[in-house]
Amino acid sequence: MMDGKRDRQRSRTIPMRRLTRAEIQEGKDLAAELEYLRPQTRAECVNGIRPCPYVSCKQHLYLDVNPVTGSIKVNFPDLEVWEMEDTCALDIADRGGITLEEVGSIMNLTRERIRQVEVSGLEKLQAQDFAVDLETVFRS
Repeated sequence: MMDGKRDRQRSRTIPMRRLTRAEIQEGKDLAAELEYLRPQTRAECVNGIRPCPYVSCKQHLYLDVNPVTGSIKVNFPDLEVWEMEDTCALDIADRGGITLEEVGSIMNLTRERIRQVEVSGLEKLQAQDFAVDLETVFRS
């Protein structure tokens, strides 16, 4: 890496309108076939296959689906799922605390973007009625 630049490619978004009806139907059919195989709880997947092949799981790091637009964001366009070191956000959470730099590397984002997401998340949590001073909790 040179001057803090990342070696990986930026994430790539595939808008729903770029998918043909046949591709959408193929995805639905495949999802229906594989649904019975996919773990439904953390207990079922904690000792499962790694790297995790279930990219449709909301905890999987390979891609994200925007629930409003249906667009697909491929977080690691230069890697195949089986080439990823970490594929499950829950596995990473089980490790305990890690630095912003490490999170950025895992998520294919910059350290600054991770910091911004952290601040946004803390603000949302603090706006809830049940929230305590989370800033104090996380900084201690």
